[in-house]
Amino acid sequence: MSISSTLINWYLQKKRNLPWRNTENPYHIWISEIILQQTRIVQGLGYYERFITSFPDIKTLAGADLEDILKVWQGLGYYSRARNLHIGAKYVLQQLNGILPANYDKLLKIKGVGEYTAAAIGSFAFNLPVPVVDGNVNRVIARFFGIHDPINSNSGIKQIKAFAEKILDTKDPGTHNQAIMEFGALQCTIRNPDCASCPLQNDCYAHNHNEVSILPNKIRNQKIRDRYFNYLMILHHDMVYIKKRLTKDIWQGLYEFPLIETDQNISKPELIQSKEWKSVFENYKWEILQVSPEFKHQLSHQTIHATFYIIKVEDILNSLEKGAELISRKDFHQYPISKLIDNFYETLDL
Repeated sequence: MSISSTLINWYLQKKRNLPWRNTENPYHIWISEIILQQTRIVQGLGYYERFITSFPDIKTLAGADLEDILKVWQGLGYYSRARNLHIGAKYVLQQLNGILPANYDKLLKIKGVGEYTAAAIGSFAFNLPVPVVDGNVNRVIARFFGIHDPINSNSGIKQIKAFAEKILDTKDPGTHNQAIMEFGALQCTIRNPDCASCPLQNDCYAHNHNEVSILPNKIRNQKIRDRYFNYLMILHHDMVYIKKRLTKDIWQGLYEFPLIETDQNISKPELIQSKEWKSVFENYKWEILQVSPEFKHQLSHQTIHATFYIIKVEDILNSLEKGAELISRKDFHQYPISKLIDNFYETLDL
């Protein structure tokens, strides 16, 4: 049997029943693939269902307010995915008559759609003979064919792509692609793969050369950056100040409390003496009600160390940065916020 037929036979017996596998609707497939780019299926399933319920088609998504989209996306992280979906939907509506194209190159022109996503939409919805290559596929191919070059190097990428094209079932590319991805997710896992029951073990290079724990290789040189956030939760009676993040940085488009970012952890006295603090509170009466313990929030390339200062003021502040809003505390959760802010807010007892 060919590698593809072996994988497909395995898949038909072992596959998980997932909603995006029971449809050929390209819009639903597009949404599922974007959600699952940086998200585990167990977490992404609920988000997928809520997203499709809120924005059931391209026209609805294109016409939606970005804040509403970010609110549905809240907690998933990598918010650029949601912003790109919005931009992409507008493009499809305006330039493609609201129809996702059955063409790989045209799919690539949609904002946020890269080679993997275009191949997924193309093969799953339109049966286009293009292989998908994600982390699971990288791992299966690197182990089976014995690719030692790092899978994120130019040479490694070329080898993976060449083998992915070579083994693709061009008559049924959609099922083949689903099969090899699922195989990597359930059978040929990162740690403790089930080699004993693997239908490919006899011909698998890594298994036969005792290199399962070694392959695939990957270049790891990304430095994690530490950032120190001092959030000011400023209360005015039953109101609270919030501000939208507008800069091209993490959580763009989400709301947070006024923020003083520092180069390192600083004490409460040091913060109060800072020029940023004085620019907000000088000439106003204020009282610090609480100082939170540090909230540590890990992102892919950044570690956020956040401390929240809960401050009461008697007068409306005119000293905050432009864009700050005073809202009712009961309306706070109507705004899209980061998981970090949400985690802190859930601990409050005010």
